[in-house]
Amino acid sequence: MQVRFWGTRGSLPVAAKAATVRDKVATALVAADGRRFADEAEARVYLETELDFAAAHTYGGATSCVEIDVGEGAFIVCDMGSGLREFGLDSLGRCAGGHTREWHFFLSHLHWDHIMGFPFFVPAFVPGSKIVIHAGHADAETALRRQQEEISFPVPFDWLKADIEFRTLVPGQDYAIGAVTVSLIEQHHSHLSYGYRFRDAAAKVAVYSTDSEHKIDRMEGEADVVAFFGGADLVVCDTMYSLADSVSMKEDWGHSSNIVAVDLCHEAAAKRLALFHHEPTYSDADIERMHRESIRYEELTRGAAPLEVLCAYDGLVVEI
Repeated sequence: MQVRFWGTRGSLPVAAKAATVRDKVATALVAADGRRFADEAEARVYLETELDFAAAHTYGGATSCVEIDVGEGAFIVCDMGSGLREFGLDSLGRCAGGHTREWHFFLSHLHWDHIMGFPFFVPAFVPGSKIVIHAGHADAETALRRQQEEISFPVPFDWLKADIEFRTLVPGQDYAIGAVTVSLIEQHHSHLSYGYRFRDAAAKVAVYSTDSEHKIDRMEGEADVVAFFGGADLVVCDTMYSLADSVSMKEDWGHSSNIVAVDLCHEAAAKRLALFHHEPTYSDADIERMHRESIRYEELTRGAAPLEVLCAYDGLVVEI
């Protein structure tokens, strides 16, 4: 199983400003301390091996879109944020190489940052494409059609050429999608959201759980979440805010913190945690600092087994 991140930001897409690029260049120049490079290739090696991630890279700006690839069958994708456009183009390239022209989407919820990529999903315009949209919400079709009404978008939903089907899923049931078994859980968020658990034929498990608020002072009520995360090889978890933000000015906004995510994964004996749904106002340096703090907190609170803490970024591929 591979988990590919095509979009990792929350709420709205963000673009790197000129000042951000200048800051990264300035940081690299100061760190180089007068060093000379024979060519661009040598300079790239320096960037990759000697600079912090936030200085040499970016966590990206596309909103939620995560692919679960088990190496066979249809494409499986969680959410349709703005990262969906790039995934769509990439998937068509794989189809040209023989991949099945079938896409299964699993929607956490219907807020715009999680569906805004669908009008730009090129396979939906290609005859012969089969698209199945799974959601815990019975009004998923209404939401997707509404964002392509004439007042909002120039291409109506009915102009799409793919064979599109909507399926409403029920928590507590298992669903077979090719070689993958999928289940879902209801989560605390405006208009509700749903987390998904994917298990492949080799019993590898990936959990996708975003836009879910877990309150640190009410963790005794999270037994169902712990069971859902139980033993997962990877948990992709909403860690939009720092703990301070999540318990103060942004309480009841429907999102969680890195600290709560570590606690839940420890209790669930999960193997890896991916920090996800990054706050759009956080800089790369802010996100990197949160990642380091999360690693340190995990070390301080670790029980019998370690939890590897990753920080998701656009383009990250995790092998399970």
